[in-house]
Amino acid sequence: MKAAIWYGPKDIRVEDKEIREMKPNEVRVKVGYAGICGSDLHEYEEGPVFIPVDKEDELTGGKAPLIMGHEFSGTIVEVGSEVNGFKVGDRVSVNPTITHGKSIDELDVYDGFSFIGLHTDGGFTDLVNVPEVNVYHLPDSVSLRVAATIEPLAVGVQAVKESEIEFGDTVAIFGAGPIGLYTTLAARAAGARKIIVLDLSKERLEKALECGATDVINSGEVDPIEAIKSIVPGGVDRSFEVAGVEQTFKQAIDATRPRGKMVIVSIFAGDISWPPLQLTNTGVQITSTIAYSRASYQQTIDLLGSGQVDTENTITKEIELNDIVTEGFETLTNDKSQVKILVKLNGES
Repeated sequence: MKAAIWYGPKDIRVEDKEIREMKPNEVRVKVGYAGICGSDLHEYEEGPVFIPVDKEDELTGGKAPLIMGHEFSGTIVEVGSEVNGFKVGDRVSVNPTITHGKSIDELDVYDGFSFIGLHTDGGFTDLVNVPEVNVYHLPDSVSLRVAATIEPLAVGVQAVKESEIEFGDTVAIFGAGPIGLYTTLAARAAGARKIIVLDLSKERLEKALECGATDVINSGEVDPIEAIKSIVPGGVDRSFEVAGVEQTFKQAIDATRPRGKMVIVSIFAGDISWPPLQLTNTGVQITSTIAYSRASYQQTIDLLGSGQVDTENTITKEIELNDIVTEGFETLTNDKSQVKILVKLNGES
């Protein structure tokens, strides 16, 4: 089968690879669609970040070179002897997080986790073996195409849950990349009254309005804090740092009302310089989030299935596997108007 295999930075090759033998607790999924994530882009541009290269991953046993792709959906074509909850023909979404499974769900990922598609073979191919615990039934109302956006949307859902947002709250989201936009969708579904999205890209801010932002601010043209407080004078109830830079980290705190909450959603590539007195003087509470719980993943599917959230307008391009480097990774590097590029493998069939 054809697969997009990571060998190193700027070295992803589409070539033939045999699928490994399926384990008794696994299902074999025929991939319909797979999304290119920002994490995939980091691996392409400057990896290895997460991909194991010197030794096998502790949880998955995977090691480069490996098949990328952790945002994907598909149809089950074979089930292992120990699988009870799924059958051939079931349409599924794949939660790519592999965990130790020692803690309760809300804390499980903090014991350490690995990803299908980053720490072991993933979804940029025709067929992939996945543990039963990582697959979820799809509602009939959710296409395999839209289902490929469930994983990044779950990141936004988890972030909004972490913020403890209340109906009628005001929100500022720093960063209108894919996760920022999915956080926007989740905040709208959670009942936020005002959703202010900030970015430097005009195209991404326009997309934020499509996703439910009530106001957008180009932080390269105006003072972002003054602009936010002209809309919400006392500061917003909840802010989300989704850009991953020092400046927006500090701005997210300044934009938040006293005793409000700022959620760190982005993964910072390095250290930042930050004066803790900024917190002491404002009373803003800071928390963070990583990935999502299993409950949040199911809730994300339910939100899509019920129509409370629609991610269709975040899909900006659909490509073939053979074009994944030129039309996928290179396009995402150079064209900031792109949000979610999907690789069509077997489509809806």
